[in-house]
Amino acid sequence: MTMPPRPQLGDTPNDIAIQTASNSGGTLTAIVSAVALLFSAYSLWDSSLKAPDLKVFVPPVIHYASPYNNTNFEVFEIPVTITNEGGRTGTVLSVNLEATNVKTGETKRFFSADFGRWTMEKARTNAFLPFAPISLAGKATRTETLLFHTKDDKEKPAQLVATEPGLYRFRLMLDEAGGDETSFLDRLWPQKPGTVAFEMGLRNYDARAFNVGSLPMYSTTGRSAKSGDAVKAK
Repeated sequence: MTMPPRPQLGDTPNDIAIQTASNSGGTLTAIVSAVALLFSAYSLWDSSLKAPDLKVFVPPVIHYASPYNNTNFEVFEIPVTITNEGGRTGTVLSVNLEATNVKTGETKRFFSADFGRWTMEKARTNAFLPFAPISLAGKATRTETLLFHTKDDKEKPAQLVATEPGLYRFRLMLDEAGGDETSFLDRLWPQKPGTVAFEMGLRNYDARAFNVGSLPMYSTTGRSAKSGDAVKAK
């Protein structure tokens, strides 16, 4: 009597179903592992390897002073928040400011000279803290009040801010230290220097305020300005 052949492993429907499920599970596991690896690589790049990406924010109120007669010296007091959205440390070497009188169209340049609030008492005693480069680790934030002085004695006009209410446009630009080494991704997506544009209104002019402090200027939007904002012409 001839015995029927024994079924080979994998010949039965149950075996085929088990193998199919096993192969599907292996593919799913490989996909999940690949996705996890991609997320891990992105997280490492974003938190540690991404080039510095500095953004700047300005609040809705700044201050202005023109305390000296017969000079072109004017000072703007601007609180500034700088954030580093990159993974590597970024450094601000200086901060430049351009101010434009909307009515006359004249523009005057300023530089970050000191930290702190402006008062005549501080000016008389030279009690200001001089500006120094600002270093920000990846994902760090720093807020400082900066005093912007006229670039030099030849800067024109002598008096940018008129002795009457008016509108003024500003462009604040970070002078950033460039990195010595850049990755392929840095070259593919280069970061632009942090810049913010905003418009402020001087509601009242009273030179007596300069004897002790400064005059406030208010945002025309009532909101803080951030990098990438554009000032709409009126």
